[in-house]
Amino acid sequence: MKNFKILYTEDDETLAFLTKDNLEQNNYEVIHCTNGKSGLETFKNEDFDICIFDIMMPKMDGFELAEEVRKIDTDVPIIFLSAKTLKEDRIKGLRLGADDYLVKPFSIEELILKIEVFLKRSQKNNKVEKSVYEIGKYQFDTKNFILFNDEEKVGLTQREAELLKLFLDNKNLVLKREQILTALWGTDDYFMGRSLDVFISRLRKILSNEKGISIENLHGIGFRFSIA
Repeated sequence: MKNFKILYTEDDETLAFLTKDNLEQNNYEVIHCTNGKSGLETFKNEDFDICIFDIMMPKMDGFELAEEVRKIDTDVPIIFLSAKTLKEDRIKGLRLGADDYLVKPFSIEELILKIEVFLKRSQKNNKVEKSVYEIGKYQFDTKNFILFNDEEKVGLTQREAELLKLFLDNKNLVLKREQILTALWGTDDYFMGRSLDVFISRLRKILSNEKGISIENLHGIGFRFSIA
């Protein structure tokens, strides 16, 4: 059974430790960031089922973070946790696209109940698959098979785009060769395997100047697409 993944930003280390510990005891995977800027970078590089943002944080506050997150993903549930009690702050948070706003000190039981509600709602809505990914300096448009930035646009074949999306959905994980072939062609075939090697070589060439990004060949096993 999948452990739902939470992005949690909070600069109060004591509160963060207690909240993270309680959520993990309830079988959630929690990635904690201490400021909004690192929270945004983490969101760009990983997939999350729900976000929990403190508002008053260094480098980038929770309102700014939510605004940037909404430019990337319009559907992921966002819950604000804040000591701010003014109605204006609640309204601002909701207008930025937050789904709820809990005032500190909050009950961990109430937070968990709200998380459960939003996750169930997300599953019922059959959320559309993510269609744009950040890869280093590029954005990857999965629907139009394009890698692009302000300076250039690189067209991919449909298979290359499908392969890159498969890697991104499983980044930093080992994918067995037969898993990839079955996912892309529906069969573990030798000749399809030769095509796979060509596609991987081209993706390596396109992304060769992107620091921290690699497609590792694990001999006799498969491949790992890594983003540092």
